[in-house]
Amino acid sequence: MRKVRFQPEDTAQPFRIDEVEAPVPGPGQLLVDTDVVGVSLALVRMLRGGVVPQGGPGGEMVGRVAAVGAGVEGFRVGDRVGGVVFADVYAQSVLAVPAMVTAVPPQVTAAEALALVRGGLVALSALRVGRFEPGESVMVTAAASGAGHLAVQLARALGAGRVVAAVRSADKAGFVRGCGADEVVSYAQASWGQPVDLVLDGVGGELVQRGVDVLAPHGRLVAFSAGGGTVDAGSLLGGLKSVIGFSVGLTSREQPELIAQRWGELWELHAAGHLRPAYHSLTLDQIGEAIGLIDSRSNLGRVLLRMA
Repeated sequence: MRKVRFQPEDTAQPFRIDEVEAPVPGPGQLLVDTDVVGVSLALVRMLRGGVVPQGGPGGEMVGRVAAVGAGVEGFRVGDRVGGVVFADVYAQSVLAVPAMVTAVPPQVTAAEALALVRGGLVALSALRVGRFEPGESVMVTAAASGAGHLAVQLARALGAGRVVAAVRSADKAGFVRGCGADEVVSYAQASWGQPVDLVLDGVGGELVQRGVDVLAPHGRLVAFSAGGGTVDAGSLLGGLKSVIGFSVGLTSREQPELIAQRWGELWELHAAGHLRPAYHSLTLDQIGEAIGLIDSRSNLGRVLLRMA
């Protein structure tokens, strides 16, 4: 099978494609032949940081079960699945654990499913942990990203009274308005307008505090980015504001039944026409171009690689 081998960005060749033997599933594992895999900002940051996991980076994938390890129930060879693996995702065959994958409905394309199994899951979960209620106003940062554009659509579908999309550059305004945003603001603007009840932050850094500042009294900010950031605790007190963290990985390990429930909700919303995943589709040999799209923040929606 073909597999991407990564090296730190400052090397002459930060990645290459090797021919290797397919892995063999152990007890409690699935072997999945991948159709598509996702490319994310986490991969770009990993390459920049010069620390490449020994097992290779993880991420989201969609494919078909090729083999089932001992003790696995609920999956059979040939089943179409999607989800997250923690290592070596950039390969034509990957090892997955049942708790981290879900059956993909036949009417959902591989690319759409790829966008939903992680980006959609993050977006829906961020709304849920943020205690979103219909009629509330929602701001989404990184609103044109893989998770962000789906968060805009979900907020609209679930009854938000006002949806504000925050983006890096104004040329993304048309895209996020097409996803359902009522208003668009850029990170460079001095003011982000009227207060909102809930901020879903997919950027981190200095935007975390800016998100807190735009919250209305009793507002909540959900931080789901690996971008870090700090908050002045004093800015929370007078307005009784809250900052909440969310991690797909930890939630999947501690509450797999909750993750399964949210995947089911995403399939239903997609079937009803409320979710329209956007994506850039490239081949495995174009991985350098895919990484460049993410690094330049020029992508609209998810970036994915076709493995065939």
